[in-house]
Amino acid sequence: MNLARDYNILWEKSLTKFRLGEFELDPFIDSPTDNRFGITLLLRPDERTKEKIHQFLQELMEIEPEQYYYPSSDIHVTIMSVICCYPGFVLENIQVNQYISAFKNLVCNMKPIEIEFKGITASPSCILIQEFPSNNLNELRNRIRATFKNSQYFQSIDKRYSIHTAHCTVARFKKPVTHKEEFIRRLLDCKNADFGFSKVEEVELVYNDWYQRKNLVQVLSTFKLK
Repeated sequence: MNLARDYNILWEKSLTKFRLGEFELDPFIDSPTDNRFGITLLLRPDERTKEKIHQFLQELMEIEPEQYYYPSSDIHVTIMSVICCYPGFVLENIQVNQYISAFKNLVCNMKPIEIEFKGITASPSCILIQEFPSNNLNELRNRIRATFKNSQYFQSIDKRYSIHTAHCTVARFKKPVTHKEEFIRRLLDCKNADFGFSKVEEVELVYNDWYQRKNLVQVLSTFKLK
């Protein structure tokens, strides 16, 4: 697995679309009827890293204020989407305590996850911060896959795609981009920006909406990494 190569491929494909004005807009961000929810195991960067990301987003916001920029409280890295968000999912559909117990066993004896946050990439619909994690992130993901693969738990792990990167989404397009050239120049200027290094000592199991908005997220349990 070569994260730098994968991030660059994604960047080049998206940059080509951006230059053609082919930004993919998200129609659900401001929808009051969006009821897509799921279960996610995630981690959060430290405060210094989130502050640097916030400064980067402020620069983008000056150019394109009508887009959706993640507040610092919502910035996260998905370890695994256990139940991918879908319309109408509620916690009453599952036995929450069983999932908490399973993850408590999964993270047992896991060391803290170290992540370098450096550079940006993109998809046609969003801007992403690149992350380069220590190997134990993939170890944890593989533990999760092995535990849930042949279990009776309701889950949708790897159903949308098999996650192997560690990026976090920080901006989404919701309106037509009106200052395309200036926006692209700013992205290019920040392509290799250094957002810092985090040593993550706890992970969260959450019930969440599609965008991980703080006012809608319910933390089911927090697990310490030792």
